Amino acid sequence: MEGHILIIGLGSMGKRRIRNLSAIGLKNIIGFDKREDRCAEASDKYKIPTATDFDSIIHEYEIKAFVISVPPDVHHIYMNKALQLNIPAFIEASVVDTGMEEIIKEADKKNICLAPSCTLYFHPAIQKIKSIIEKGELGTISNFLYHSGQYLPDWHTYENVSDYYVSNKATGGGREIVPFELTWITMILGLPKKVVAFYKKAINIQGAEEIDDTYNLLLDYNTMIFNLTVDVVSRHATRRLVINGDKKQLSWDWDDNAIKIFEPESNQWDEITYEITSAQAGYNKNITEQIYIDEMDAFLKAVAGEGFFPNTLSKDHKVLQLLYAAERSCDEDIIVKFI
Repeated sequence: MEGHILIIGLGSMGKRRIRNLSAIGLKNIIGFDKREDRCAEASDKYKIPTATDFDSIIHEYEIKAFVISVPPDVHHIYMNKALQLNIPAFIEASVVDTGMEEIIKEADKKNICLAPSCTLYFHPAIQKIKSIIEKGELGTISNFLYHSGQYLPDWHTYENVSDYYVSNKATGGGREIVPFELTWITMILGLPKKVVAFYKKAINIQGAEEIDDTYNLLLDYNTMIFNLTVDVVSRHATRRLVINGDKKQLSWDWDDNAIKIFEPESNQWDEITYEITSAQAGYNKNITEQIYIDEMDAFLKAVAGEGFFPNTLSKDHKVLQLLYAAERSCDEDIIVKFI
């Protein structure tokens, strides 16, 4: 790709995206962050130009795409800048929909690619599970049971939770992971008809005392129910899924690098194995870098007109509205009709 990719925000995700782009083979990468220490770190570690002044970068370099890796509550600022400058942008997972409707309208009007993250959709296990569901291999599905959890201080072992956005109530770790998981779930199953949920602060996390750490959602799909539990309490980092069909049962635990299918005729479990690359130092071993690399590659191909990014702002907005519907269900003690 000619021109430069501008990484906006040089925290943990911004640095990860630099590594992702480098792994793909891109060299024209620039970093922007208002914090001088982060600019200095990225420049020293990755040998890229960085700056604390956004406008100076725009005037000095030809920018072909943004990667917006700032905290979710300021995503809209740089999405609007992308629209003003007619620059395509990738946006990290969000939990805030400030100005989203107008941004969607403007992006559609200008035909500018704004690609919201859908990282787990690229996981090899999720892709295999998607195929199994679409082929009807489990029979008629009755229910899904899915637990996603990791103790918040273990997310970044190299910094305190109070130093980044997961400690803020609106962008808290537990709240953020709900749409992170709902994104791949709804990309496979679509949107539910109704939702009922509970969420609360169950434990005290030093540095993140105000956040809600546990969410439980029941998603009604008319013919089946999805039970989703998300927390930032689990002392063992967990992603565990069970799907019950009338022909077979599927079980996936991300620790095993395998999907298990129970075959009632033989009374045995068949395994579908997959490989993942190693995780970056400081992250859980199952947070494979390859899914982030594949996500960046899909974005760049979409920018180049060589394909479509699998997620859209409209889909992303619906996912955020589903989160808000779940919270409303708990706040008002009601079942919320969604579609």
